[in-house]
Amino acid sequence: MQSIGNKVYKRICVKGHCWSFSDNDFGDVGSGGAVRLELFRLVKAGKIRRVIRGIYDYPRFSKLLGQPAAPDLTQVAQALARKFGWRIHPSGDTALNFLGLSTQVPGNIVYLSDGPNREYVIGKQKIMFQKTLLKQVALRYPESALVVQALQALKQDRFNAQVANKIRDHFKGPMLKKILVDTRNVKGWIYDSIRVICLGDNSE
Repeated sequence: MQSIGNKVYKRICVKGHCWSFSDNDFGDVGSGGAVRLELFRLVKAGKIRRVIRGIYDYPRFSKLLGQPAAPDLTQVAQALARKFGWRIHPSGDTALNFLGLSTQVPGNIVYLSDGPNREYVIGKQKIMFQKTLLKQVALRYPESALVVQALQALKQDRFNAQVANKIRDHFKGPMLKKILVDTRNVKGWIYDSIRVICLGDNSE
């Protein structure tokens, strides 16, 4: 029988580098206290990294920098959302940046949330959660919300084939199929644009 420590580390390895997590992600493995103890041991052993209080990641080593790469802030935000039971969507400007549709480097990564207003400083950047009424709460996948928020921020008159190709290239084929089904209740030009993105030349 595997120990709690082995189960925790095995799950981290399966999820892969850049995954962010909290002790809540191992609730089926052992008690909160036991899991936190194992996470502390893994940090001490240099196998995982403490990003902020209660949130850890499995860092990817950057050969270019010769050190662990910076935490993936998208992963950190999702780990916080899971930990506290929030539903989150990237803000429009954040979504545009994530999809490479904006050349501006945001000082803050902003998420709309049904939780409280919160801010977390990670390195030189800040993750901000802004309490709001989420309009796309029915979306199952964060990738779907990312595309919808980006299109809403972009506006219809700026959507073209180049934008569609850029968004399409950001995702793998299976994810595009999931996004198409997940957003079927999104109305108007946004869903029409999603069809173009996901189906390409076969959108008619």
